[in-house]
Amino acid sequence: MKHRHLKCAHWLTGLLFLIAGPQVLSQTWTPQKNVEIVVGSAPGGSNDKTARAVEQIVASKKLIDSTMTVVNKPGGGGNLQLNYMTQHRADGHYLMVTTPTLLTNQILGNSPVTYTDFTPIASMVNDYTVYVVNADSSIKTGKDLVDRLKKDPRSVTIGFATTLGSHNHIAAGLLMKAIGGEAKALKVVAFKGGAEAITTLMGGHIDLVTTAAGNVGAHVASGKLRVVGVAAAQRLPGVFAQVPTWREQGVNLIWGSWRAIMGPKDLTPAQVQAWESVLRKVTESPEWKVNLEKNFWSDDFTTGDQFKKDLEQEYISMKSVLTELGLAR
Repeated sequence: MKHRHLKCAHWLTGLLFLIAGPQVLSQTWTPQKNVEIVVGSAPGGSNDKTARAVEQIVASKKLIDSTMTVVNKPGGGGNLQLNYMTQHRADGHYLMVTTPTLLTNQILGNSPVTYTDFTPIASMVNDYTVYVVNADSSIKTGKDLVDRLKKDPRSVTIGFATTLGSHNHIAAGLLMKAIGGEAKALKVVAFKGGAEAITTLMGGHIDLVTTAAGNVGAHVASGKLRVVGVAAAQRLPGVFAQVPTWREQGVNLIWGSWRAIMGPKDLTPAQVQAWESVLRKVTESPEWKVNLEKNFWSDDFTTGDQFKKDLEQEYISMKSVLTELGLAR
């Protein structure tokens, strides 16, 4: 009798496993092939640096069993990247590094897609904008720049990445607005990547670049470029320690850019959870801390409902700013 009960128990256990097994398996996911982390700008810029830092840490720490490669899709103001990602719906083997440009492109009418067409995974860092000139420029200080802009906005050619209406363009527009001018009066040039804009600045072909601090730190240290203003609440460390914030110079301006990882639309909860776990381990690594310091990034790791809520609020705020600046359509 006891033997019969044991056989029955084994049979029930097996039945329960067969019933629960698929449900248990559905709760976990891991990449089965190469993972692409897609960047919408050329190599060398902040987005590219973020992607490569993630890729290198994932590889060195063996955080996934498959490989990961960075794929650059510059052009179209980031639309080549977005269009590429929409072709891989529900596929967890594709990730992208994105910024507020994802929001502004739709607000400006440059793209039909926005953040709701992708799966939010994690916000990684925040970057404050710096305003940089060639070391040989007659613009020596933030006051010099403000005076030039007030006298003749068209006398300063401003470069940035990656498109008109991007967060770097907004940074220039907000400066003009903060000093009582019209953002639409500025003379601006959009480049495919931050590195291209900086190279053009060093060549003397434009007067000013608005960009992330990490993109110009080495050039500032070498004496080739000079930062005249930082749109942060307090001074940045290292080579920027002597550069006053805009608020210190009498201009009420704080502005930066978050950088996040998103996937194609319709990723499963298991896929999102898997990537959240991987990216959390990335941000907890000593190597990531080194990247934060080297690139002057502010740690901003946020996932789940909070990240989604932040995106919704950012979209509303961004649309308001662009409308006020006369850029929204």
